[in-house]
Amino acid sequence: MPQAPSATPPSESKDNRLFLPTGWIYGYGQFDIAPPHNEPDPGLCAPNAGQPQYGGVNAPCNKFARYLLSGNFVFHPFGRTLLHTLKFEWSPTLAFGKNLPQTLYTWDWNWIGMEHSWVAAVDLPKRFDIRMTQHFIWAPQYSNLGPAYIGGNGPWGRYVTFGVRKTFGAYRDYYGAQPIK
Repeated sequence: MPQAPSATPPSESKDNRLFLPTGWIYGYGQFDIAPPHNEPDPGLCAPNAGQPQYGGVNAPCNKFARYLLSGNFVFHPFGRTLLHTLKFEWSPTLAFGKNLPQTLYTWDWNWIGMEHSWVAAVDLPKRFDIRMTQHFIWAPQYSNLGPAYIGGNGPWGRYVTFGVRKTFGAYRDYYGAQPIK
């Protein structure tokens, strides 16, 4: 009588490649929409950009988002040696919209810019890692946005940090020990 296939792959089929092993990239993608009177502010225009002195409803600086496309991508390019502890992350957030707080609320998909960060990290024991993060905002060089335009560096402009992260739990923990297929 033939046996049923095993739920786990045999150990000899385990991926043991040095470069780009199985599961070397993972992450998520996300879409968000902000309701009127609750627009994300990428920091390109003054918060009072809709005031009459800046043009009111026709103010040229209307870079407040309605839609956000974001994600987090983690890369573990090495599968063996001490290099397997090295990882990289990229977390982009793309902003779209044409709104002015308390003045103009539209559903337009105008491109605004992208906020993102890069991380280089080394995994440590007990689910800690030590990391270097570079964060910055990329926005087109807008030229005719009027006096309310405060530039492309915003309140969360370009910076570099060094830190330690403790990770706990895992996505699969919510569904039992076997990963979802």
